[in-house]
Amino acid sequence: MDPRELLDLFREKKAYLEGHFQLTSGLHSSNYMQCARILQYPSIAEKLGQQIAAGFAAPDLVMSPALGGIIIGHEVARALGVPFLFCEREGKVFRLRRGFEIQKGQRVIVVEDVVTTGGSTKETIAVAEQAGAVLAGTGCIVDRSLAALDFSVPFLSLLKLPLAQYQPGNCPLCNQGVPVIKPGSRK
Repeated sequence: MDPRELLDLFREKKAYLEGHFQLTSGLHSSNYMQCARILQYPSIAEKLGQQIAAGFAAPDLVMSPALGGIIIGHEVARALGVPFLFCEREGKVFRLRRGFEIQKGQRVIVVEDVVTTGGSTKETIAVAEQAGAVLAGTGCIVDRSLAALDFSVPFLSLLKLPLAQYQPGNCPLCNQGVPVIKPGSRK
């Protein structure tokens, strides 16, 4: 699926939203990419996972931040034939829980659904590296960042869609009195 087809799919499945949104990063935007509406279809999730997996040499495992990255991370791991782990927030810090372990020297790919600032991806990378893993790459379905992201390893996105984002104090929609919606998993 090429980027144009993927964007059309987001529109068809009502996963490309327009309005006034508070993103997980805290930034505001008039657009929101709701990957859960795409990933609810197993055949689509599988296909997207295969596309991301095709961009990387086989790692020892795939890792994602919970909640948004779980489905696509699992599909990438399945396509690569390797285990999948996810981090969860404990308070404000990502940690491995549920008995998940990373062995020193394991090559890890970190996969997300949508990347805006790269914050959750970087936090997941930190968990992997603190456990002694070697970061082999990062990937996502949608990169909506305005600036180039640097994870110091190959970064693959299936769709690059730079969408305007604002600090809450500088948001034109806030200034117009448009109510803000927070559709993400962290409320």
